[in-house]
Amino acid sequence: MSLLAVTNLVHNYGDHTILRGVSLSIEAGDRIGIVGRNGAGKSTLLKCITGEIRPDSGIIALQRGSKAGYLQQDPRLDLDETLRESAEGAFKALHDVHKALDHVYEEMGTAEGAELDRLMKKQINLEHQMESLGGYSIGHKIDATLHGLGFTDSQFGIKVGGLSGGQRGRLALARLLLEGPDLLLLDEPTNHLDIEGRMWLEGFLRDEYRGAVVMISHDRYLLDAVVKRIIEVEDGRLIDYPGNYAAFREIRAQRRLTQLRAYEKQQDRFRKEEEYIRRFKAGQRARQAKGRESRLDREKEDRTLDRPMEMDSFRLSLPKADRIGEIALSGRGLSKSYTNEEGKTKVLFNELDIAVARGERWAIIGPNGAGKTTLVRCLLGELDSDAGTCRVGANVKPGYYRQTHENMDLDQPVWRYLQNTILKETQGKPWSEQQARDLAGAFLFSGREQEKELRVLSGGERSRAALAALLASAKNVLVLDEPTNHLDILAAERLEEALSKPEEEGSDVGFDGTLILISHDRALIDATCDHLLILDGAGNAEVFVGSFKEWHERKAERQRAATREAAETERKKEEQERRRKEAEAKEAERKAATAASAPRKKPPPSGVPHGKSRFSWMSMSQIEERMAEIQAKLQDLEMMLADPSVWTEIARSKSLTDERNLVKAELEELESTWLKKSN
Repeated sequence: MSLLAVTNLVHNYGDHTILRGVSLSIEAGDRIGIVGRNGAGKSTLLKCITGEIRPDSGIIALQRGSKAGYLQQDPRLDLDETLRESAEGAFKALHDVHKALDHVYEEMGTAEGAELDRLMKKQINLEHQMESLGGYSIGHKIDATLHGLGFTDSQFGIKVGGLSGGQRGRLALARLLLEGPDLLLLDEPTNHLDIEGRMWLEGFLRDEYRGAVVMISHDRYLLDAVVKRIIEVEDGRLIDYPGNYAAFREIRAQRRLTQLRAYEKQQDRFRKEEEYIRRFKAGQRARQAKGRESRLDREKEDRTLDRPMEMDSFRLSLPKADRIGEIALSGRGLSKSYTNEEGKTKVLFNELDIAVARGERWAIIGPNGAGKTTLVRCLLGELDSDAGTCRVGANVKPGYYRQTHENMDLDQPVWRYLQNTILKETQGKPWSEQQARDLAGAFLFSGREQEKELRVLSGGERSRAALAALLASAKNVLVLDEPTNHLDILAAERLEEALSKPEEEGSDVGFDGTLILISHDRALIDATCDHLLILDGAGNAEVFVGSFKEWHERKAERQRAATREAAETERKKEEQERRRKEAEAKEAERKAATAASAPRKKPPPSGVPHGKSRFSWMSMSQIEERMAEIQAKLQDLEMMLADPSVWTEIARSKSLTDERNLVKAELEELESTWLKKSN
């Protein structure tokens, strides 16, 4: 039986059908990625599965005894709990078992006979439950998960109500991962994660989590690393593809090509019909032409195929920007810090030198709060640094895409917004309506969507419009701050095409200017950037020439080398310790052999009769002094033999045991002599 079965699911928003009788089967251990355009119904599908939305019709069946966990984009958390208390709430079931077990122990204190047997069986069952839920080892698991998602120990005591929206999103993800349900339903789990957090989540889902995963994500690297199956939501239907995202792209491209050929074939037939109707509409075949015209109108209305828009590559000609000097932006000795909520000084960057040359493409990466946006604003002159100087190069016309779009006139339709923005930014070089519509189409706005006012667009659609206007505004330096945050995968891939360097010198297709990109999107960074500036969040910075993949591979190799070096150091220490112990054992053997073969210290004086004891010639004080020496030596030997590691070395343990026996025998003989003399 499937872990989850969805059958003939239908859901509508008013007159708009989102899901058209879709069916889906999820097996234990499945790794599924859900992709599709924004608004296609991806989140609606997950909400129907979890019961957040009640579908208009259809059946959803979760396997009996199984548990599904859902990460929603607006998590519900107790604002009065601390961050760590909230994370620990994932183990409520375990805490309940602990309480039940404590209660059983109390009852067992007074129970007898059959009642005691019953309680003992209950104890065994509860202990099995406790073990399956994590037992007593949850503390380490909680800390590791919170650290992996970017939280520090100093934040564990912060109230949930004092966390930012992004921090609450990460906390909700941590709770869900700690709960470990049989089916994990994730809606954009990387929304508030930096690159390190994304890579941690990627490793956790791939290597540690054993349940089934259904994930909506725009992170292509995450999808490639984790999922084994892609489901595309398109026009109310679910289309299933085997493999990861890279395999999906290849198969989908072939499918889109087939659709394009069908569309072109239908359009050819429409043109032939229209030509026939024009030729014979007024002649002898007018009646026949009129009938064919009616049939053609009905077919166009009911069965016209849509042209797959994304089959077109970005071939739009963009206005050329003025040439700039050798250096676009530079900073020397830049430092910036601030006082955080704990009253401590947070250093963002310290004595940083950076020079962005004409035509270079830089990605600025680092953890959340590392100062990436602050650095860009300092370089552009919008913000003063604490120390150092910044310089904007000659003839630089920067275009800055920010994460918010407060200055957009929301009453304009998409094409008019593009036309007006380009007119304003290019200083009187107007674009025609058709040019503006072509630009909108290149950024995946269909004909009907181009007529929508900006106020009715989603966040992702407004982001697309803003990016389109910026790219067509003849800027020679583009600064993009998290441009793909609200874009679906298709739009992100279209942005990559638009930012690609021209294939030929002097071509106006593509962007030949300078790019500075702040992003956690590893695929976008690798597709567009050739320089990295890595801020570590502790004031340090690293410059790397190459792609993110190359930098990460080098970083991983450095970590492997450090691990090998640490292992070699540990091996050498162990080897030195082993040799030391061998030397001690040999020395102990030598001493024991010497003691066994050595003559008595002093022969009895002449005239003293020989007795059974070899110490009978000694005075009482000499015997007592010698007994004290022997007792101290015996105590040392006993302590050495109490070390478990001694017994792993046969020669050393034998030598120490023999020496102890000899010393013990000498002590017994001394004690006997002392007793005889004292009588």
